Amino acid sequence: MLQKEMVEEKLTKVIYPGFTKSIVEFGFLKEITVRENLISILIDIPSAAEEIEKQLREEIATRLSFLGEYRIDLTVTKPKPPRETSSHGKNVLPNIQNFVMVSSGKGGVGKSTTTVNIAIALAQQGKRVGLLDADIYGPNIPRMMGIEGQQPVFLGKTIKPIISHGIKVMSIGSLVERGASLIWKGAMVTQAIEQMLEDIEWGSLDVLLFDMPPGTGDAQLALAQSLPVTSGVCVTTPQKVALDDTIRSMDMFTQLHIPIAGIVENMSGFICPETGKEYDIFGKGTTQPLADAYHTEILGEIPIEPAIREGGDSGLPITVLAPNCETSKRYQEIASKLWNTLQKVNEEGGVNNEAIQPTIF
Repeated sequence: MLQKEMVEEKLTKVIYPGFTKSIVEFGFLKEITVRENLISILIDIPSAAEEIEKQLREEIATRLSFLGEYRIDLTVTKPKPPRETSSHGKNVLPNIQNFVMVSSGKGGVGKSTTTVNIAIALAQQGKRVGLLDADIYGPNIPRMMGIEGQQPVFLGKTIKPIISHGIKVMSIGSLVERGASLIWKGAMVTQAIEQMLEDIEWGSLDVLLFDMPPGTGDAQLALAQSLPVTSGVCVTTPQKVALDDTIRSMDMFTQLHIPIAGIVENMSGFICPETGKEYDIFGKGTTQPLADAYHTEILGEIPIEPAIREGGDSGLPITVLAPNCETSKRYQEIASKLWNTLQKVNEEGGVNNEAIQPTIF
């Protein structure tokens, strides 16, 4: 009698397309049932792309071809293809399933650090991820992703993104001389955003994250007009002065008809490296009223931890440097919540933010 452990062992050799880990390692294999001459297999994948399902079906059939006397019943569950979201943007990148705008009302709240670690967490969960550094005036992504000084490959009129930590990355910082100041007016910012979208060979992705400039300006408007942004994430800190600016960022999402996935409260407490105890040095619980006012949720609270700074400076974000630490686990939870929101937005065809009347507190 064939044992399901034998089938699972064969499936450990089925590598998820675009990655180095198998469907078993990712946890995508959900069930194996063996009875008489029938093997039933259930896998749940994060990509809605038909080519991914096709490749997996062919690979599984090949791996189990030695079981000639058994019939294979393979069920593949996956997200529904995204519908047009509430954002009015056209879609200049149809091979990308979801677009996430990560923004903040002011600088210095850890927006880029948050974007980088969410992107890596999503990739660690088996998603095909891209990261575009749209922060024209302060492009920090190259250093944080460990690609500072690396030049992208130019393919005629297009640019091939740089691969780092399993993510396709592009930044204006990789296209200009290090330290160069970009003194650009609104029209130039808009043109730069549009060119970075259309001239980069992103290929097929499950999600493309945008690290936006702080505030509410030309870059945000240009992006919303170029793409149907699936969802927005706002990064803030617990201080009231930061929350005052965060209100503007949340209102921007509403005005641009971008569904709000939630808020990440950064610098939420300090974890002492010697004792592991967490101290609320900047306050706590101040973000919840803002989330309630905009009918959204707090995706996670990220503490101050020396390893976060060390990882960002060295090009090894904490989700890579210490994947099992408390902060990395929180980023993983944020990534999971964000992904669930993206699926919900796609199923519902977007969220009508015109119906949201925030209660300003």
